[in-house]
Amino acid sequence: MTETDSPEHVAGTPRALSFDGAAAQYAAARPGYPAALFDAVEELAGLPLHGARTLDVGAGTGISTRRLHDRGARVVAVEPGPGMAAELHRALPHVPLVQGDGNRLPFAEASADLITYAQSWHWTDRARSTPEALRVLRPGGALALWWNVSDHAVPWVADQNTRLRRFFREEVGAEDESAHGAPARTRGLLPELAFVHRRIPWTRRIPLTTHLANLGSHSAFLVLGEEPTRRFLAEEREHLAPLFPDGTVEEAYVVDLSVAAR
Repeated sequence: MTETDSPEHVAGTPRALSFDGAAAQYAAARPGYPAALFDAVEELAGLPLHGARTLDVGAGTGISTRRLHDRGARVVAVEPGPGMAAELHRALPHVPLVQGDGNRLPFAEASADLITYAQSWHWTDRARSTPEALRVLRPGGALALWWNVSDHAVPWVADQNTRLRRFFREEVGAEDESAHGAPARTRGLLPELAFVHRRIPWTRRIPLTTHLANLGSHSAFLVLGEEPTRRFLAEEREHLAPLFPDGTVEEAYVVDLSVAAR
C-alpha cells in the first residue's frame, strides 16, 4: 500500500495526524526542495511567486512555506495538526498560520493566486479538496502539488526500497513503500483540472543518523510502534554503514510536480 486514497489517509485520521507527535523530528530530518522546483512552479503556473497570494496547505513544519516566503510569495500556511503548527510557528513566527485542511479551506472564493500542497495532497479527500481548490483559486490562478520521491535508479536506494517493502509485508501484511514516496500520477488526480507534470532530480548530503530519522518520520513507521521501528532502523544502519564509511549519506530524489491552471 502507499499513502494514497484509503480512508486512513484522509486528513484528521490517526495516520494523517501521526506526524503531530514527531514534529521536531520531521522538521530536523525531512528533505527540503531545490530552487529548480520553484522555478518550475512559476513556469507551469504562468505566474511569478513574488507577490502571489499563496496558500500552502498541509504546511506541516513549514519546509515549503519558508521557501515560498523566501521567493516573495504572500504565503499563508494551512495546517490541521497542532503539533506541526506549533513547530511551524516557532520557526516562522512572521508567517500567517491558519488551522484547516484541504477538504474545508477557510478562505473566500477567488481569494488565492496559488494553492500549494507539498507532500500533503494525498491526505485529502479528492472529491472534496478539488472543488475547494477551484472555489478558492481566482481565475488564472494555479494549483501546484509536489512530492519528494526517492530515486530508485540509484542502486542503494532501490535496495533499501526492497527492504522496506519486505519489512512492512512481514509486520503488517502489506507492502508499504510510502517512506520513499510515490509518483504524483499514481495518486488519483481528478480530471476537473488538467495537470501538467514535471520531474526535478536533486540530491542532498546528510549524516546517516539524519537519514534514518527521516525514514522514521514517515507515517508508516509512526503508526507502527517504537520497537519494530527501532529494529528496522538499527538493521538499516548496518546495511548502510559500509556503503557510507564517512557517515555521510547522499540521498537522491526526484521531485514529482503537478500543476494545473484555473
